[in-house]
Amino acid sequence: MNTETTLTNQYNRFEPYLFLAFELSQNLWKLGFTIGVAQRPRIRNISARDLLALQHEIQAAKKRFGLPANAPVLSCYEAGRDGFWIHRYLGENGIQNLVVDSASIEVSRRARRRKTDKLDVNKLLAMLIRFHSGEQKVWRVVRVPTKEAEDSRQLHRELMILKSERTRHTNRIKGLLTSQGISISVKLDLPDRLETLRLWDGSRLSEALVMRLQREYQRWVLVDQQIDQLTAHRKELLKTSQQPNVEQVRQLMRLKGIGVNSAWLFVMEFFSWRDFRNRREVGACAGLTNAPYQSGDTSRDQGIEKAGNRFIRAIAIEIAWSWLRYQPISKLSQWYQQRFGHGSKRQRKIGIVALARKLLIALWRYLETGTVPEGALLKAA
Repeated sequence: MNTETTLTNQYNRFEPYLFLAFELSQNLWKLGFTIGVAQRPRIRNISARDLLALQHEIQAAKKRFGLPANAPVLSCYEAGRDGFWIHRYLGENGIQNLVVDSASIEVSRRARRRKTDKLDVNKLLAMLIRFHSGEQKVWRVVRVPTKEAEDSRQLHRELMILKSERTRHTNRIKGLLTSQGISISVKLDLPDRLETLRLWDGSRLSEALVMRLQREYQRWVLVDQQIDQLTAHRKELLKTSQQPNVEQVRQLMRLKGIGVNSAWLFVMEFFSWRDFRNRREVGACAGLTNAPYQSGDTSRDQGIEKAGNRFIRAIAIEIAWSWLRYQPISKLSQWYQQRFGHGSKRQRKIGIVALARKLLIALWRYLETGTVPEGALLKAA
């Protein structure tokens, strides 16, 4: 062991940890190892997803820094396209890992920022040491869902994507026909109707255009069938499943103004697996908390942060409007009407965001304690 390593070990005498940071890419993983802030990192490259090489590099790093073979390892990587399987693998092998929100990592604002994988690894290592030393707010750690919770999010996310694709196919068909001066709705009988459509001069649609419309229609039918299949599967789960998260969906659907789409998304994306401790965490996770700006004599509100779950934030605002319609005598609706109901259009839009946050908190309490939001009505049995 060289003099540099020996000097550094005096700062890690009571905590002989090996710190490991990942910089992930499609074909290459860059690993950074260190044992303390005064130690120059050991940088190594391995092929992506080569787990045997990863274990070999960890053992080689422990030997290089003079650590015992059973020394604990603390690791981190940025949340991204690789998901959480690496986190689960590391946990199964006794490595304490953190998945970090990349947007929360501090960067230099001076001139042009240098950016390389090596610099990123060194930055992650330095912040990992600071976090381990007690700086809990140095970055934001992602709460990793269980396999079951992650799997439960597939149905509604796929359904949302398919509905978006169906809308694109519908708009494309309508756009092609509009360019010829024809306006019709897209239904299952479209192929038969194409034969009867006529242009402004009484002529039929061109053969190439008809063929393109038919192919677009076939894609529209395929997506529509998949939407029906997913909807039927979700309906069957609501009838027969005894899973706790499905029971929470049924519980939310008992409230007027909340249907199956919003209830399913609220539970599977938000309430079923996140252990919220207070109302502030609920609002922050949805990105519905305010973002103040204060400097000297300047003080203003920048609006909501929008740093949370975008699916929940969108549906929460939509359900807030629905709540005003179907729950007019509830305490939340009366609060909104008294404070924003007589204001301008802009003030009402600002108020609906505040109502969405309050409603999310009320729904969280309803699922946790069974307390119905004050003044809210339940659906008939």
